[in-house]
Amino acid sequence: MFLSSESLLIILLVGLVAGWLAGQIVHGTGFGPIGDLIIGVAGAFIGGWLLPQLNVHVGSAAISAVIDATIGALMLLLILRLVRGGNGWRARLGRSWNRHW
Repeated sequence: MFLSSESLLIILLVGLVAGWLAGQIVHGTGFGPIGDLIIGVAGAFIGGWLLPQLNVHVGSAAISAVIDATIGALMLLLILRLVRGGNGWRARLGRSWNRHW
């Protein structure tokens, strides 16, 4: 598979935007700009594969590539947060659960 320098630049830009958007939606991930880029590019692969498998199509323009990559990056961040633990929803759930019991 051959990627031209323009294709690689587009993949990196879409990954950076998608990773940044996913980081803004899922607060507290703390991966930084390089981590956002990696999460976004990985999310682009996940979203590009999974959404057509689920028969979900959001369009065919560059915006749809960002949306697909952002959805994939969100799924990846949520999985990483579940595995990594920390100050995620489990910690908040545990605090609220202990207040009620």
